[in-house]
Amino acid sequence: MDVLALEAKKADGAEPEKKAAPRPKAKPPKKAKRIVYFEVEIVDLKTKEKLLLLDKVSERMTEEAKCLRDEDILQTLPVGTTASFYFSDLGPQLTWGTVFLAECAGPLIIYLMFYFRLPFIYSPKYDFTSSKHWVVHLACMCHSFHYIKRILETLFVHRISHGTMPLRNIFKNCGYYWSTAAWMAYYINHPLYTTPYYGQQQVNTGLYIFLFCQIGNFSIHVALRNLKIPGSKTKKIPYPTKNPFTWIFWLVSCPNYTYEVGSWIGFTVMTQCVPVAFFTLVAFIQMTVWAKGKHRSYLKEFRDYPTLRSSILPFIL
Repeated sequence: MDVLALEAKKADGAEPEKKAAPRPKAKPPKKAKRIVYFEVEIVDLKTKEKLLLLDKVSERMTEEAKCLRDEDILQTLPVGTTASFYFSDLGPQLTWGTVFLAECAGPLIIYLMFYFRLPFIYSPKYDFTSSKHWVVHLACMCHSFHYIKRILETLFVHRISHGTMPLRNIFKNCGYYWSTAAWMAYYINHPLYTTPYYGQQQVNTGLYIFLFCQIGNFSIHVALRNLKIPGSKTKKIPYPTKNPFTWIFWLVSCPNYTYEVGSWIGFTVMTQCVPVAFFTLVAFIQMTVWAKGKHRSYLKEFRDYPTLRSSILPFIL
């Protein structure tokens, strides 16, 4: 076998050469993110007159309005690329702190006017006289304590938002609180007022309920204040603290309303006065509406919200 044949055989029996690994394909250039612009139309709510047309509004644009939260952005709203917003002039505004102070100061002053029996309220012979019943004086102290407490809480405890209320609404709010305070005060301080049917025992029972719930209400307000960090909008689930009055948080979402209603129930028992009972019933209905709304908000915002809690009354409501 010649050399050429031998080399040919070696060539035939040799292992095939390994192919080079294919080069990775170059990634296509990233497409620029598509920017979506909105066209926003501002319309007067009453006249339907077009006030303004905003062209090429960014999808991250927010709207500050009563119907929209400040943090809402156009991208998350249920609208297309063309949106219509309705503008309503709410007129002069007042801060919530001012509203709360007006709502509380009025009943405090009005009740004292009836308690001291100023002229033109009762018969002239009773002007500037005092009641002969101890429960009347006790009721005045409790009523005054309640509203002084609310004023001090507004000034030093509550973290009030920067939201405002239309000036015209304060007449409605204050009108209700002031008129009901006058109605209660008229009968409790009336010269013909009769003491509760079960005497001192009933008065003491009502007083204990009132004081217990007032302390509980204050404890809840302090706990809610400590839950909020100044300047932060982050919301947290309220839980009981070391204070026993806050342990009701295990069962109720809005115990501040629970204690508030309890205070007025105690005041009703103590005075045995029909106007007070009526005010307590209306207050309970209104606070139940507020509590159920707050409870729904908690359930919507927090997936791990305690399921055992009720809105205002444990296991009932």
